[in-house]
Amino acid sequence: MILGLETSCDETAAALVTRTGEIRANVVSSQADLHARYGGVVPEVASRRHLELVSPVVREALAEAGATLDDVDLVAVTTGPGLIGALLVGLAAAKGIALGRGLPLAPVDHLHGHVASLYLGPEPLDPPFLCLLASGGHTLLLDVQEHSGFNRLGTTLDDAAGEAFDKGARLLGLGYPGGAALERLAREGDPEAFSFPVARVPGLDFSFSGVKTALLYAVRGLSPQELEARRADLAASYQAAIVRALVERTLAAAETIGAERIAVVGGVAANSELRAALAGATLAPLPLCTDNAAMIASAARFVEHVPYPEYLPLDAHA
Repeated sequence: MILGLETSCDETAAALVTRTGEIRANVVSSQADLHARYGGVVPEVASRRHLELVSPVVREALAEAGATLDDVDLVAVTTGPGLIGALLVGLAAAKGIALGRGLPLAPVDHLHGHVASLYLGPEPLDPPFLCLLASGGHTLLLDVQEHSGFNRLGTTLDDAAGEAFDKGARLLGLGYPGGAALERLAREGDPEAFSFPVARVPGLDFSFSGVKTALLYAVRGLSPQELEARRADLAASYQAAIVRALVERTLAAAETIGAERIAVVGGVAANSELRAALAGATLAPLPLCTDNAAMIASAARFVEHVPYPEYLPLDAHA
């Protein structure tokens, strides 16, 4: 089995995955409550919490899988991109386990991990396909021709879609993390009540700073009583603009490259409006949308492994 570790942001995760893509265990410990008081992730706080959690999370994953380290023949870990301090905790833990057991180590790109969540059982998706990766830190359109990587077609020029959701939720007084709270509130509102812009940038790139600014001005233009009465309409209209931008660009990219299949991964892939708008797409299972270690172990099956003990100088990248 492959032991995967993921500590790129504020989730401490460990998973056991077989070489055939069967998930035997997938444990995720979220720090969302810890960072809520600050309105966002504090990197140093996240790093220190990872230090406390990484060993217990690995032990829990092994217990859930009914396995021991004797059953592990490869250790996989996220080496970037992400918060550098957080990444270094997972990398050090992975090096320690691999070195202690005399095992090889697979360094995994976090973005490749999200795509590789589609390669896990029971219904894996094989390339080629067009992939929309939308999360708190990234919004990308990827041409996936093989399991080992992808070609980047478009990216965001400013905020990621998930970041836009979280910042919009903060403007509406919904706290952090706010994406899910905004989605729940939007169900009670009218998505056509406010007209928020969808940025028209060249090529297949995205831009979400404009819609975020438009929401800011809309909120400022309402009295406290009006804001309370129209909060759900604001949430629904704001969500509709973000989803519209994602869907329009994704369909344009599919037409551009002649993709017959579309897939959606990342934390924003859990959004019900996006899932409904791309109903014909292959969607990452909900437990694999947010950061997790099963996707890292999945990607490890398709990357070059660093033999024992040559990974000791291996570094992470922000």
